[in-house]
Amino acid sequence: MTTTQQHKIGSGFGAHSTAADVLAGIDLTGRTALVTGGYSGLGLATTRALAAAGARVVVPARRPAQALRALHDIPAAEVADLDLADLASVRVFADRFLDTGRVLDIVIAGAGIMACPETRVGPGWEAHFAVNHLGHFALVNRLRPALNPQGARVVSVASSGHFLSDIRWADPHFRRGYDRWLAYAQSKTANALFALHLDALGAGSGLHAFAVHPGSILTPLQRHVPHEEQIAQGWITPEGRPAPGFKTPEQGAATAVWAATTPLLAGRGGAYCQDCDIAEPATTDDMLIGGVKPWVRDADAAARLWTLSSELTGVDAFA
Repeated sequence: MTTTQQHKIGSGFGAHSTAADVLAGIDLTGRTALVTGGYSGLGLATTRALAAAGARVVVPARRPAQALRALHDIPAAEVADLDLADLASVRVFADRFLDTGRVLDIVIAGAGIMACPETRVGPGWEAHFAVNHLGHFALVNRLRPALNPQGARVVSVASSGHFLSDIRWADPHFRRGYDRWLAYAQSKTANALFALHLDALGAGSGLHAFAVHPGSILTPLQRHVPHEEQIAQGWITPEGRPAPGFKTPEQGAATAVWAATTPLLAGRGGAYCQDCDIAEPATTDDMLIGGVKPWVRDADAAARLWTLSSELTGVDAFA
C-alpha cells in the first residue's frame, strides 16, 4: 500500500506553467540544490529557475567544460565532475561534497539517456538502467548525510515512458534481446519506484521524495533518435517543429521544480506528479496524455528494486 493517493490536488498550475511560474513568491535564498543534468535541456531550465529564486545550485557534470559554458551567466551555479555510469566517480563526488559540510535542501535527479544503442558500463550493466537509475541511487545514498533533516526533497525525473515496461526482474540488464525503448522504459519505471521507496525510508527523518513526468519536450535527450523516426513517432512535423502537445524546456522543468518546492506536497511524499500536480492513474496507453501506471505505485516492487540496487551498487544509507 502507498500513503499518497494518486489524484490531483488542485495546485493552480498546469501543463503550460513554467518553472518561473511555480516559483513565483518562493524565496530559496540560503538553500542549496543539486541538479544532475543541470546544464542541458530541462536541467538547464531547472538550474536557471532555482538560481533566479535565490538557490545555490550544484551541477554535477560528465562534461564539465561544456557545463561551464552553458552556465557561464548563472553566478549561483557551480560545476563539479561526476559520471553517473561510474560508481567510483559517484563516490568521489559525494565524498568531496560531504567534506564541505554543506547541507542539501533539494536534489533533482534529472540526468539521463534515452534510446541509445546497446551499451555496457561498469561490470556489464545495461546503460539506461545504470545511468538513469543505479547512478542516482548510489549518489543519493552517498549524499544522505548532507540531506537537510528539516525537510530535504529528492525529485526523480521519470517519464510516461514507464508505460512500456515494468522492471525485468529476470533480466534487468538485457543480457538477451536488447530493445532500446524497453531499456529506457524500464529505467523510468525504476526512477519512480526509487522515489516511492526512498520516501518510505526517509519520511521519519524529514526526507521526502517524489517522481515526476515532465511531459513531452524536444531536448538533446533525443539525440539517439533519428529525425525520420521522430517524425514517424509524431514528435515533430516534417518541417522539424515540435508537435502539438509538446512543452518548452521551461514548461518541462516546471513539475520537478514544483515538486521540489511547493508546500502543497507536505504530507504527500512518494507521489508521482505530472503537469505541476499529482498525476491521476493512467486510463489509456497514450503517453502524451500520461498518468501513472500501477506498477510504479507498487510498494513491494519498490522495496524489491531497492534491495537489488543496493546489492548491485554496494550502497544503502538506510540499512
